[in-house]
Amino acid sequence: MRKLIQAVVLILVFYLILKIGIPALGSFMHHGTWPVVPTNLMRIYVFFIITGVLLYLTFNEESAKELGKPIKEIYGSPEKGGLRMIVIAVIALFGGYVTYQNVKPSFEAPVELRSIHPAPPSSVEMWGKPYNLLTLTNPFREDKANFEKNVREGGIVYFKNCFYCHGDKLDGKGHYYSGLSPLPANFVDVGTIAQLQESFLFWRIGTGGPGLPKEGAPWRSAMPIWQHFLSEEEIWKAILFLYDYTGHSPRTFG
Repeated sequence: MRKLIQAVVLILVFYLILKIGIPALGSFMHHGTWPVVPTNLMRIYVFFIITGVLLYLTFNEESAKELGKPIKEIYGSPEKGGLRMIVIAVIALFGGYVTYQNVKPSFEAPVELRSIHPAPPSSVEMWGKPYNLLTLTNPFREDKANFEKNVREGGIVYFKNCFYCHGDKLDGKGHYYSGLSPLPANFVDVGTIAQLQESFLFWRIGTGGPGLPKEGAPWRSAMPIWQHFLSEEEIWKAILFLYDYTGHSPRTFG
């Protein structure tokens, strides 16, 4: 029984680290935010946690027998039929509860209205220097001689960093999209980048989820602060690729 309790405690501790510890650390590093581990990643991590704990606690035959002893007693002893039925019922009810929580519809209104495209600030500081978003333009858009080269390089940046969430078709359905709230932007949709100026994308990509103003709440975008990982040129080229691939044209200053 001791080994079984040890396994449950270890799994629970690692789960709480993922569920609460990592977001708490992110909140400490970036005040005012509460980053979350996407649901799909949580499932993967929990699977490896359970597998790792079981491997650790069954590293030899003696440990394996000790871990499996209480399970064998419950399911293999005729005199413990009542306890066995209780355990089976608890496991079935827990599985049903988890399944229901994953599929149940939600009719609750958000805590407050959320703007999908919140108004950007007039200026922003990134890479240690200020940018005037009211007049900022993509420096690579007018470089007609190297346009295709810059688009291709922007595509490389996108597929190395962005497609995991936004998808290989830029439709917002990447590997991790179902575990995120709000869902990643669908760039193919005419309601996203086709309605925006390139300076807006530059600000949103560079500052990520933590850069959202209050009207971007109550859900915080999971997008990283890409200025910490990409250069200014890489972000501009990635934006160039987004518009070229989708066939949209950015809004211009009026």
